[in-house]
Amino acid sequence: MSALTHPAHTLLNELDGFRVEIDEKQQRADIILGRPPFNIISMPQREQLRLVFESLDHDDRVRVIVLRAEGEHFSSGGDIRGFLEASPEHVSRLAWNIAAPERCSKPVIAANRGYCFGVGFEISLACDFRIVTETTRYALPEQKLGQIPGSGGSARLQSMVGIGRTKDIVMRSRRIPGKQAYDWGIALECVGDADLEPATDKLVAELVEFSPLAQRTAKKLLNDSEDCSLSAAIELEGHCYSRLRSSDDFREGVEAFHDKRKAVFVGQ
Repeated sequence: MSALTHPAHTLLNELDGFRVEIDEKQQRADIILGRPPFNIISMPQREQLRLVFESLDHDDRVRVIVLRAEGEHFSSGGDIRGFLEASPEHVSRLAWNIAAPERCSKPVIAANRGYCFGVGFEISLACDFRIVTETTRYALPEQKLGQIPGSGGSARLQSMVGIGRTKDIVMRSRRIPGKQAYDWGIALECVGDADLEPATDKLVAELVEFSPLAQRTAKKLLNDSEDCSLSAAIELEGHCYSRLRSSDDFREGVEAFHDKRKAVFVGQ
């Protein structure tokens, strides 16, 4: 009998337009868009990105994932011609692929400079944290093509900034500067362009100090309870708190607090 096969094996043979770097010492993985100057994201690349996020989610060497890009622009968006060539079935998976950072149990940081348009913006919105610079321009320009965002961009944006501001961005194809994105709560931090990498490094170093079990639990809880009623969200929070109560990491955290020493978390 022939061996079972899966398209994932073929998709990961040669990464299209990006690479992955793992720093075991820093417990960090970087997914780096590498098709400058505009880092256009192809159709196959979307599926590969999903598979890479899923792989890194199960990699014990990695605690935090950073999504960044080479050059002066994060990404000007997707391969426009690819939309006309793709089948309806393929197009229907776009949002699922781009939601991979959100589904990943580990913290994901998007480091955005320059153009961050279309799918570049949408995949950044699916990350947990966004750091921008004074050169960053966020946009969902699909109206100019007679289309709408198709990978979750308008939905995620509306949950962050409300319907009025989302209409302003989507229906006018308006570009939002990094400082405005920070003021609106889309970005965690706005820094000088030369400070993007140091700011990202600092956030990674902060996140790896926490219990990986508590981090995974917090991310899942917050994602799952986003659309819940207040009472349901509180109920979910209570169940998660109760489960963590019996973890080794919680015991270590309490003992370290009383011993006035740094806690050493192992994720159990």
